[in-house]
Amino acid sequence: MALLVSAYKSAKKDELYLFVPKEDGLDKLSDELLVMFGEPQHVIDFDLTEKRKLARVDAEEVKKALETKGYFMQMPSSEIEKMGDMPPPPEHLDNIF
Repeated sequence: MALLVSAYKSAKKDELYLFVPKEDGLDKLSDELLVMFGEPQHVIDFDLTEKRKLARVDAEEVKKALETKGYFMQMPSSEIEKMGDMPPPPEHLDNIF
């Protein structure tokens, strides 16, 4: 069974997204969550099904969070992941002075 979902992006942080059931909108979210998230900018409404492919997370995980918490927040890639391609630091740093 499909669930109609609204996706919002954060004005505060790149790659931070909030998914909520369209019928609930943002009305049922706590003020604290919305302050942390920043001004929500509507991106898209879509039908969420088990077979729906999402970019970074499994559709079933999103559906489960929507049913239990009333929202799903997709966090940005961690800075550590972005730095994963960097070479390791030298063993001795005594040559920097």
